[in-house]
Amino acid sequence: MGLRSAARSRHRASAALDLLPRMSGMATGRPARVSASGQRRDPELEAGTSAHYEDPAYYAKTYARRKDDVRYYVDLAVASAGPVLEYGCGNGRITLPVARAGVQITGVDLSAPMLGDLRAQLGREPRGVSSRVSLRRGDMRALRLGRRFPLVICPFNAFLHLYTRVDVERFLARAREHLTPKGELVFDVSMPEPAELARDPDRAYATPRFRYPTKDGPGEFVRYTERFDYDKVRQILFVSMEFSPVDGGERWMTPLAHRQFYPQELEALLHYNGFELTELRSDFSAEPPDNQTSMLLYHCRPRRSARARRPGHDGSR
Repeated sequence: MGLRSAARSRHRASAALDLLPRMSGMATGRPARVSASGQRRDPELEAGTSAHYEDPAYYAKTYARRKDDVRYYVDLAVASAGPVLEYGCGNGRITLPVARAGVQITGVDLSAPMLGDLRAQLGREPRGVSSRVSLRRGDMRALRLGRRFPLVICPFNAFLHLYTRVDVERFLARAREHLTPKGELVFDVSMPEPAELARDPDRAYATPRFRYPTKDGPGEFVRYTERFDYDKVRQILFVSMEFSPVDGGERWMTPLAHRQFYPQELEALLHYNGFELTELRSDFSAEPPDNQTSMLLYHCRPRRSARARRPGHDGSR
């Protein structure tokens, strides 16, 4: 590793780990450990996978205006007649509208704070809506529900938290197990943007200040900046979201890690994991993608010739 690459790596890891004590439930400064699956654990990736979902109030405000994907997935759910399995349900941005549309849905997520917030929201919904929602906490690469669905969805870049080929294989194996014979898997991912991936990691990109929300009130005004650091070998974009209170209080940082999948690469991964790509759409429309596309929509079904793998053959235990 060259001096510049080494410096970038140290800056990114230091930023992700040194500021994490402000976030509850996050382990910091520990050496990499080996998980139950035998894979070495990466504290930097673990932080980048979970930290953005530790604060449901901020998450809800940040994405409150994001509506195109909600309408898209609700329409799919209604057309399927349900039940629907949603991976990465979070605090219900899509789950609740699907249930309100009259469709049964099972939501899976790894974030306890997000699921807790969703359960609180369900408690305020009419019984007819809340009864349509089932929630399970678990890893989407491993959780087995013992039932099948005509529609499985993985919205809003949840797929980008699958950082390795093994991660993708395990997830697709689980998704395939949960699909009915004619069922459909639909997910969306951001199109990699070369200009964004080439940004200087030492430059902070500022946006107008805003009021950081809390559960109990409007919260404090903060200055907000982002830093982007792309790991070209692992194809992972690390984003550091930095918050500085206007009144001079303690600043904090939330890391986010997203794997970058290129369209041809992802089509090959689907093919070699037993899926047929039936449609590739652009930006929650029926149009095919082009050079202006921001979000890729993958519609795929299990190939008839794809045989079920033996237990454990996909790397799970």
